[in-house]
Amino acid sequence: MDFVKSLSIAASGLRAQAGRMKVLSENIANADSTAQKPGADPYRRRIPTFRSELDRELDARTVQLGPTRPDQSSFRTKHEPGHPLADANGNVRYPNVNSIVEMTDMREAQRSYEANVNVIGATRRMIQRTLDILRA
Repeated sequence: MDFVKSLSIAASGLRAQAGRMKVLSENIANADSTAQKPGADPYRRRIPTFRSELDRELDARTVQLGPTRPDQSSFRTKHEPGHPLADANGNVRYPNVNSIVEMTDMREAQRSYEANVNVIGATRRMIQRTLDILRA
């Protein structure tokens, strides 16, 4: 088994999931924000993507956080006639962020992150056992 390859693949997964959690946390933080000025769009949900890359030095495929893309679904609206950003009908547009979806995605990212941590831990234990056998 190639320990370096195993560690590199798991480390790339850690970086990708950490980046994913950053994007998701930005979505959650902006879930109830409004536009900066009347007529402007509020925050638009961002969707993280991943891409596979070939590490030629290790001859292994790793995962990288790809570009984030905007979610093109429609914004939420609330009828708030007294709000300074309300339109002529008294509606205010809010981000197209569903906090429940974001929290579910965040939990999935955390579990993927933990799985990669476990791979690194198992690989470290195998390396240690190998060294112990070689010393004996």
